[in-house]
This record gives sequence, C-alpha cells and structure tokens, in this order.
Amino acid sequence: MNPHHIIVGAGSAGSVLAARLSEDPDTRVLLLEAGGRDSHPAIHIPILAGVAYFLKSINWGYDTIPEPHLDDRVLHWPRGKTLGGSSSINGMMYIRGHRGDYDSWAQMGNPGWDYDSVLPYFKRTERHKDRKDDFHGSSGEWHIQRAHSDNPLYAAFFEACGEVGFKPTSDFNGESQEGFNWHDFNIKNGRRHSTARALLYPAMERSNLDIETRAQVRKILIEDGRAVGVEYIQRGEIKTVHCTGEVILSGGAINSPQLLELSGIGDADRLKALGIDVAHHLPGVGENMHDHLGIYVQYECTEPVTMYRWFRPDRAVAMMLQAIFLRTGVGVSLPLEAGLITRTRPEVDQPDMKISLVPGLSLETSQKGQGRNGFLIHGYQLRPQSRGHVHITSADPMAKPEIHANYLASEADRICIRDGFKIIRNLFSQPAFKPWLGPPISPTDDVQSDDEIDAWIRANSNTVFHPVGSCKMGPETDGMAVVGADLKVHGLKGLRVADASIMPSIMSGNTQAPTVMIAEKAADLIRAGA
Repeated sequence: MNPHHIIVGAGSAGSVLAARLSEDPDTRVLLLEAGGRDSHPAIHIPILAGVAYFLKSINWGYDTIPEPHLDDRVLHWPRGKTLGGSSSINGMMYIRGHRGDYDSWAQMGNPGWDYDSVLPYFKRTERHKDRKDDFHGSSGEWHIQRAHSDNPLYAAFFEACGEVGFKPTSDFNGESQEGFNWHDFNIKNGRRHSTARALLYPAMERSNLDIETRAQVRKILIEDGRAVGVEYIQRGEIKTVHCTGEVILSGGAINSPQLLELSGIGDADRLKALGIDVAHHLPGVGENMHDHLGIYVQYECTEPVTMYRWFRPDRAVAMMLQAIFLRTGVGVSLPLEAGLITRTRPEVDQPDMKISLVPGLSLETSQKGQGRNGFLIHGYQLRPQSRGHVHITSADPMAKPEIHANYLASEADRICIRDGFKIIRNLFSQPAFKPWLGPPISPTDDVQSDDEIDAWIRANSNTVFHPVGSCKMGPETDGMAVVGADLKVHGLKGLRVADASIMPSIMSGNTQAPTVMIAEKAADLIRAGA
C-alpha cells in the first residue's frame, strides 16, 4: 500500500514530522533517510560533538567554494547524515532567536509566522528541566536543560560582562534575549537528545510509520503539476514509491534545493544547461543561502583550568568512563556554556552579536597540534545581510552541489563583526580576567587598526554551521520565494518544504530550535489540509 505522505530526510525537522504525522493511525508515513542509524558512540556523548562534526560515516562532508571575501578560503560545512540529521552532530545549544526575527517573517508576507503565532510550537516540543513559565513547555518530548558548570572561567566571563556594563538576562529564550547568562542545551541524563531520540524512536513502534535508511532520494516524481512520489537508491538498487498525499522535503538548506533542481524544479535556464528537463520554473531555488560567520579570539591561560587538562590520556579515559557509566562530569556537557547577546552599536534596533566563552581552544587550533592551556571567546553576527547560493553543477544525483555562502559581501556585515571583535577584546581586558589571562594566541597584539582587524577576520573567521534560506518562504509575488506561508512549493501541488531552507532570513541565534518549530507548524498545516 502506498503511503499517504513521503518525508525526505530524518533530520531535525524530518524526525519531528514523521512522529507527528504518524500520530494519526489512519495516516501512513514513509520516512526516507540517506544515512544510517545513529549508532555511532560519538553522537551521544555531548563532549564528542567536535568529533561528530568530522566523522565521514555520519556526515555529508560539504565544502564551500573559495569564498572571495575570506581570502578565497574553502570552509567545511558538516551536515548530519544519519537519523536525527544535524541534531545528531551539532552543539546542542537551544536558542530560538529574537521576537523581532519572526515578526519580520510575517511582515515579509508570511502570515502566521510572527512570534506570538510560533511560540506555541516551540513550547509543544519542549520539556524544560529547569524553566517553568509562559515561554517554555514542560510536557513535550524534547528535553532541554540549563548549563551549570563550575569552571571558574565562566564566572570570570560573567563578571567581565558586568564590568563592561552589560546586564544579565534571566533567559535567552524568554521575555528579553539581550544580556548574559547560561545557555540551554538539548541534553537528557548526560546524553545528546536529538530529535530522533526525542520523537522518532518512540514513534517507531507505530505500524503506520515506515523508515528506510541508506535511502538517498534522486528525484521527485511530478505528474500534471503534482508531486506523486520519489525515486531513490538504496544499497545500489533504484526504487520508486508513490504517495496519495504529499511529498515533504526536510533535507535541510543544502539537500532540499539540490533535490528540487535534480527534479527539474528551479531556474529553467540553469537546469537546461545541465541537460535536466524542466518540470517547473522557480528561479529562487537555491538562492538566498546565508549562514552565521564566527570569530575565535584566543588567549593562553595562566592556570590549568581549561579543557587542555583533559588531553592527558589517563584523564581523558577517566572523563569518558565517568560520562559513559555515571553520566556525570565534564563529558556530559559542551564547553560553551556561558553567553552574551548584545548590540554592537546603541542605534541597532535589536541585538546583533552573539558571544560565548569557551574554556578551551578552537577545534582548528587543537587539530594543528597547538594544544596548550588556553581559552577563547567566540562571537558571531546574528543577522547577516550577505546572501549566497547553493546549486547543482551536474545531473548526477550523487554529485555534491556548489555552495557559495558569500560571507562578508555586505559592508554592514564587515562593520558588525569588526565591532563584535572590539567588544570581545574589551571583555578580555577587564579585571575579572586578570588572574587567568596569558599571552594572546590569535590574534596577536599587533592587530590594532580597523584594516588589520578586517584582515585577521578574513583570514580566520569560520562558519557557525547555521546554513538557511535556500528555499525561501514568501508570497508568490516575491519572484524569488520558493514556498508560501503554508510551506507549499509555489506552482506545484502535493509538495512542501519544511526545514531551515524555508527561513527568509536567519534568526538571532542557533537554528536547531527554530527548525523543530517549523516542523511542528508544518505538521499542523498538513493535518489540517491547509
């Protein structure tokens, strides 16, 4: 029997959609995932998130083209290829964004996506361990908890924020986002709580939910302007499946536009040049791609209180054993627990910079064999204006697409990150850090002028792993919108996109929680026949 709905991608959004749609016993759901089961141990121990980013067995392993405003550097874009998708490899930070982010979506012509309308969808999934108020859910499936480290560098960070003049906020996901406090994470009992573990696994016992892993979709089947099924390859065999309801793409900001283009949905001239038959001209597919760009300002530490102390083999083994068997200790958290959300300039209408203290050095620094007692402050611009694209370069469904984030193309972005850098340096200069601060690692003290700061940013900034926007949501009158407020692909029937690719603009924070919200709202739209 053909399923009612086919969901492509079992990631942050797809796992939620499959669980919600299969709650109706009369609705048969097929979930297709290109990766395998989330069985790798690096997925589940929080401290190993940095390892999971680069494991080829659970990762699409994408790269950008040489980025022209970053000294032609190629940036690595890890994306999860397993049940749970990127929620199985990411940093687990739970930040929704600013109220104004969602209100702006509605103002762009997307009714029902303002903050007050989407807040119930955030709360529906959430089971917060520590926060009980009007902004949080306590009965959902997805466990969220507040960080609570005793590392003295976090205390120094909070003290330095106060010395600069910043005020604390009670909750980054509450009434006021602006200020400093502890972060929230999707961790349960010392383990990563991905959307697969939170929602998909409990739903697997339902007879109306079928899940196929190692199943990479090659093409959406279109008949008379309607999506009627998909073609996929599984263990070398090409298979076809039809549905009576809808095909829902939840492949993420890279894979969803890639599949649309492979299926002949996109800019007609681009597709014809690749020898692909055009099923529907939709020029916005793959455009509007953008991402958060971050910087790491790093110093040596004068005391052995950083993550480097766990690099000694016997201590590393002890840490892992404690995390595995006792579910306690450093290994059951991620070392970026304290944060600040602020404005780089007084005239900015809402916070535009996210800053976090890490009691260790960056992955890149450690991978270069430069391990030592050191710590850093990480910052990234919250709402970049620069826009890039992702497009296929071949009709081969197994070929990786071209990714061009176009970081720092906008002068406003360059100014914002430069100002954020100055805020970070000012934090490090406060008395609170004096007992801990050693010599600078990156940048060195000779980086002072705006031109020198800009050059250092071009040479050292990196992705924050938050790609969005490549199947932009907007009204049909917006010639570059791919889906409407109902998430239906413009001009076609039976086809929706529900993942981070539909975001018309990125929110002020991490993208995982908003992606889950999108899936929750999509499930309601589909069940209501909207």
